[in-house]
Amino acid sequence: MDVSYTVKEFIKKWRSLGLSNDFIFSKIMRDPELCKEMLEILLNIKILKIEYPEDQKTIDISYDGKSVRLDIYVADDNNTVYDVEIQTTDTKELPKRSRYYQGMIDLNMIEKGALYKSLNPSYVIFICTFDLFGKDLYKYTFENICREDREVYLGDEAKKIFFNTNGSKGDVSESAKAFLKFVGDGTPSDDAFVKKLQEKLAKVKENVEWRREYMTLLMRDQENIEKGIEQGREQEKTEMIKKLLKKGVLSETEIAEIAGITLDKVKEIKNNI
Repeated sequence: MDVSYTVKEFIKKWRSLGLSNDFIFSKIMRDPELCKEMLEILLNIKILKIEYPEDQKTIDISYDGKSVRLDIYVADDNNTVYDVEIQTTDTKELPKRSRYYQGMIDLNMIEKGALYKSLNPSYVIFICTFDLFGKDLYKYTFENICREDREVYLGDEAKKIFFNTNGSKGDVSESAKAFLKFVGDGTPSDDAFVKKLQEKLAKVKENVEWRREYMTLLMRDQENIEKGIEQGREQEKTEMIKKLLKKGVLSETEIAEIAGITLDKVKEIKNNI
């Protein structure tokens, strides 16, 4: 399987990238004014300013735990925290992933010994280029409500929102619709915010430093894919050796010769069965 890119292919790929690419998205949202306006449009709120925007923030609570890398992680003037993620593939795990992200963000916010009331309001937002829930809505908002009485809210100030760039139903602004359409398929628009994004996107494409950074990441991904393919082959070989050892028809030496590995490696596999 050849996953390599020629320079020509890479440049073509770079020029074709849109806002649905998480690398491009995080670079554009480094601009606090654009990030603030995006949140205002999507959530229909007013924000005075965005404080300390961090692109691709990594939260790693424990040395042996699963860390998370967030596309956009910012706080506003009221200390509300926003995590915004671009998602182009339905991995069938987004609901659980949103739960995990929410928990990691809370752990990151609260210091040891601090009161729970010190937890800030937070939003975990996924902008998806597919309809996760199949109801054709632009926006799916989730917060904890009592099932027995839906007028009773838990009040934990944690919200999870999934946007659908292909939606056609729901109460969202025309600007939000234009933004989602632009993210989904790059459709240009007369919308003022989308025009700003188009201009910013053009500037990003001309940024040589970011182009090199993206190429480095792409090459790293390519190496990881190739490494995974090779590891897959090794795993298949190991499983074959285990089966031969269990049958007991061939000697360890014969198995080593057939598999093209050392006798010590065969013995190691045998010991691990």
